[in-house]
Amino acid sequence: MTVIVLAATGVWNPFPAMWDWVDRSEPISEPDVVWQQRIGGTPKSVTIAGDTVVVEQRTRVEARSLATGTQLWERKADWAAVAGGDRDAVVAVGKLLVKGYELLDPTTGVVRRRDDQAVAVWTYRNLLLDARCVQATDCTLSAWEPRGTKPLWTAFLPGVHSGVLADNPELLGTRRLAASRIDSGVAGPEAVPPLLGFPVDGRVHVLDTATGRVLRDLEPGREERLAVVGGRLLRITAASRDGNCSFVVSAVDPATGHEVWRRAGVNLRTADYAGCVQREDPQGARSVLVGVAPDGREAVIDGYDGRLLLVGADGEKLLAVDDRYALVRSADKRSILGHELSVDRTRWTRPAASKSGAALTPYAALIAEEKPSRLIAVDPRTGRELVALRTSANALAVGPNGMIIGEGREIGYVRWGAGTSVGHPSEEGSAPKPNPGGSYAPPSDQGTCGPKRELCDDGG
Repeated sequence: MTVIVLAATGVWNPFPAMWDWVDRSEPISEPDVVWQQRIGGTPKSVTIAGDTVVVEQRTRVEARSLATGTQLWERKADWAAVAGGDRDAVVAVGKLLVKGYELLDPTTGVVRRRDDQAVAVWTYRNLLLDARCVQATDCTLSAWEPRGTKPLWTAFLPGVHSGVLADNPELLGTRRLAASRIDSGVAGPEAVPPLLGFPVDGRVHVLDTATGRVLRDLEPGREERLAVVGGRLLRITAASRDGNCSFVVSAVDPATGHEVWRRAGVNLRTADYAGCVQREDPQGARSVLVGVAPDGREAVIDGYDGRLLLVGADGEKLLAVDDRYALVRSADKRSILGHELSVDRTRWTRPAASKSGAALTPYAALIAEEKPSRLIAVDPRTGRELVALRTSANALAVGPNGMIIGEGREIGYVRWGAGTSVGHPSEEGSAPKPNPGGSYAPPSDQGTCGPKRELCDDGG
């Protein structure tokens, strides 16, 4: 009894190994993660920002070392969002219903910039936008480099919805395909699109993110929904005819107002089946759209020029897409097929259960399987496994060298190369080559620039 009391009070610990065992959580995966930590609450979002892991919780945000999982700092905050890339990341934090935000250094938590007037913030890999409103119909939008101290440009908008909106209010773009056990923000912040669509009082303001110029200000028709995708303004019409919804999609160059492409009969899944009312953004990612042809086959459409980048076979199901790759479940529901959108053939095939989910990130394609529960990361071009885990945890964030997984309050980091199996997929090409530091090389810059480099400043 004396020994137990002394140990509990910290005076003396005669069995340190025993107490370490009692305090240790069960491993959340097999093979084991590099590190595993219990945080204060269930995370709302997790983002890898350079050498740190930023964890947003309900009333606070914290940063941990990517190498060890050790907590670096913690702040009270109702919302948090990461802007910037590996070398210039910042963490925007704020309080609900309170104007303003602070930008924190992800490693130290030190305030790099403070604002006390903004009502909304949008975070991207290469830009941060904020909005200030003198009145509900008098707002100014400013663009900043992630660690910049002066705005790159400012623009007038007649409102940004209403009230104080915190981080990343919805704009008129695409909505990603969802997957069970893979967080919707697993890929981290993306590069800002060339154009953004701001919905204000039933109208849409199309803004050029390079200059801040508002190119279009228009009101959708009664049967229309507007979206801004791949540098184009899409006008999606859904009309009820003979008991069915009839769809027409046309793309307009906002700078000139001229129509550049049109497709009829393609369902972008924007409509409510009761009366063909369009309540949703089209499905897709970055500069591509996901459509369903009248014969039920799914297709990937280039938002910029309307080209069909991929048309699935009868019975195939699209699981994930970006502007480089697509992951498709085979018609017999026994395999996942990897496609490169610039190549007109299947790149790789791997066995998969019928209810497997998938997602694409700049560094890896993720596959979540059930019965047994597994998380698998593969190179999206070759299908070669980067990591294969037996776990019921969720994939929370992906970085260049590994990913964060989590279950409840437990999070852990796994590096690429842990528990991989060779020869599982039928693949074309070689395995991803390691960097000098031992990590796998990320895909080419096409993922940032888009298939035609339309997202890059040089346009070359």
